Amino acid sequence: MGQTNPPFMSGVPELLLLQQLAQREMYGYELVRSIRLVTGEAISLGEGVIYPVLHSLERNGALKAKRKAVAGRTRVYYSLTAKGRKRLQRLQSEWQRIQSGITAALESPGHA
Repeated sequence: MGQTNPPFMSGVPELLLLQQLAQREMYGYELVRSIRLVTGEAISLGEGVIYPVLHSLERNGALKAKRKAVAGRTRVYYSLTAKGRKRLQRLQSEWQRIQSGITAALESPGHA
């Protein structure tokens, strides 16, 4: 089994959280499960990883948080703001650029 959070994963939690929240508002543990599901269990982010990212995105205006009572519990639901949608578009473009470069390097015969 691969390493849970290899060093090259820096920035990936933010991208995945924004992508999931672009679909609909969700609460923290729901995001953890959703990311695990959509990545085919290849990426598993714990609450200790996602909550600091969620709070940072909220402070920066990319997300808004709303408390809701659900089944006798209060949950904090997060949703994207316009600033968050713009941030997601930038991150997606950057990820696609990097992914293309890495794919090209991995498929390229060695040039020494």
